[in-house]
Amino acid sequence: MCGIVGYYGKDYAAKMVLDGLSQLEYRGYDSAGIALIEDSGHLIYAKEKGRLKNLEETMHVQNLEGHIGIGHTRWATHGAPSKVNAHPHLNEARTIAVVHNGIIENYMELKKELIGYGYKFVSDTDTEVIAHLIDFYEEGNLVNAVYNAVKRLKGAYALGIISSNQPDTLIAVRNESPLVIGVKGQEYMIASDIPALLKVTRDVYYMDNGEVAIIENGKLRIQDYAGNLVQKTLTHIDWNIEAASKNGFNHFMMKEIYDQPNAIYETLTRRLDPNKMIQLDDIKLSKQELEQIQKVYIVACGTAYHAGLVGKYAIEKLAHVPVTVDIASEFRYSDPFIDGNTLLIVVSQSGETADTLAAVREAKRKGARVLAITNVVGSSIARESHDVFYTWAGPEIAVASTKAYTAQLIAFYMLALYFSHIKDTIVYNDYREKVEQIEKLTLGVEDILSRKETVKEIAQTLLEAKSVFYLGRGLDYMSAMEAALKLKEISYMHTEAFAAGELKHGTIALIEEGTPVLAIVTQDRLAEKMISNMKEVKARGGYVIAIAKEGIEHIHEVADKVIELPKAPDLFMPIFSVVPSQLLAYYVSTLKNNDVDKPRNLAKSVTVE
Repeated sequence: MCGIVGYYGKDYAAKMVLDGLSQLEYRGYDSAGIALIEDSGHLIYAKEKGRLKNLEETMHVQNLEGHIGIGHTRWATHGAPSKVNAHPHLNEARTIAVVHNGIIENYMELKKELIGYGYKFVSDTDTEVIAHLIDFYEEGNLVNAVYNAVKRLKGAYALGIISSNQPDTLIAVRNESPLVIGVKGQEYMIASDIPALLKVTRDVYYMDNGEVAIIENGKLRIQDYAGNLVQKTLTHIDWNIEAASKNGFNHFMMKEIYDQPNAIYETLTRRLDPNKMIQLDDIKLSKQELEQIQKVYIVACGTAYHAGLVGKYAIEKLAHVPVTVDIASEFRYSDPFIDGNTLLIVVSQSGETADTLAAVREAKRKGARVLAITNVVGSSIARESHDVFYTWAGPEIAVASTKAYTAQLIAFYMLALYFSHIKDTIVYNDYREKVEQIEKLTLGVEDILSRKETVKEIAQTLLEAKSVFYLGRGLDYMSAMEAALKLKEISYMHTEAFAAGELKHGTIALIEEGTPVLAIVTQDRLAEKMISNMKEVKARGGYVIAIAKEGIEHIHEVADKVIELPKAPDLFMPIFSVVPSQLLAYYVSTLKNNDVDKPRNLAKSVTVE
């Protein structure tokens, strides 16, 4: 979850590290810290509880000298958010500094051992053992000490390490936690994620598990745990710094909501040939291989899981393949029946979600074919999967996912059409028509955004509510789950989604006078039943807000407020229904003066189990 940054070069390291951390604060904001090697060779550090701005304001670290440094922004796992638990962590002599993303599973065992040798601990973190362990093994050679230390560690970790004993050296280590190295001449940066590097370079090396990067004397070498040199391929990132900025919006979330038409367009059109046939060059499934697939699993977490539910519907409807959707954190512990005739589709915006990555490895171990849908080129999940579908959403900074979700839906629609074409379960004219319908979705989203003031007014009605409920049927129920998650995670209001048909089986007991109930009504064949469910809510005093496709009969007669959506085929309506739900969550959060982009207790990329 945490974000780490390191810099080696000609510029002031403090400035470069802080700039990098500012792009990674979405990964955790419980505390922040920095350590530098001064030009004199001394190690200096500063850290503060809370947001990165606290560190900048109180310590004036921008003015600190030194051309080598590491920094950290924390999402707390071991030890409460505090200044003493903030990274970097140091040895007793204050000569070694370590920043860490991940969890050291055997830290208690190592801590007990080190205490037995006389080492004193000041924090409650698992990371501090690493600094002391390196100190224990250091005998004039920092690189060897790091090697000996990491061989003792169990768990997930990405590390940045500096020492005043070797003041011209920056070391990075990766095992199960993401880490990239940006390169520009003799200037280097290490970081947990791409946005931190974009001000310096867009040329990167992706580190793999069990690799150690050593930067010294202006040169970089990457070795495995056995000390063998590793040859890496330099990857050029298409993102630019503007794509990771707010572009005049008050918050990243609103900017990313507005990015959705372009995310839809880019994800689709980059894969259409001149005849508007879908070409997925990174997916090599043949007709014979697809025919052999007897079971499809879609596995993901959070918002990506909700996209998977829509994906199941699309694949089953168009490709006639049975699909099961599972939560990644439960998947491998359920001992799922997987074999060589299974296709596992995993979905992760970052491509680094720990539970989803574990599902990939479990499925591969059992012989399944793995297809990844991810937004980050070169991510761990992308590299470990057999096939990849990259969404073209651009960097998503706000913790609450918006444009990544819509891009994932487009990916599933395209996969469903691609599979149906291979399997001959769709006629050519129908195929072309659906591609053209997806193309038109960008205009529909733009239309919804042009009417955002209506959503803002409705947001006012939710501010005093104890609970908010979303209802839907079919695809609308899946959209309701994503809508409820958005409102819950950034407004801090109790919000739940229910299948509307289940109202009478207990849920309706929660409806009181004035309870806000948002009904998503976009499926033509289910509209009449949804109208009946809305009437049931009204009869118990509920305040009904409908998010409905234009032309639904009687919707204005039943609902207290209506947010109308442009018309599209039922299959594609989840693209439209989610946009006002995102806007509603955004406006409620801003009206409550919450931190929209960085909601409490959450982080963007969940890289620990």
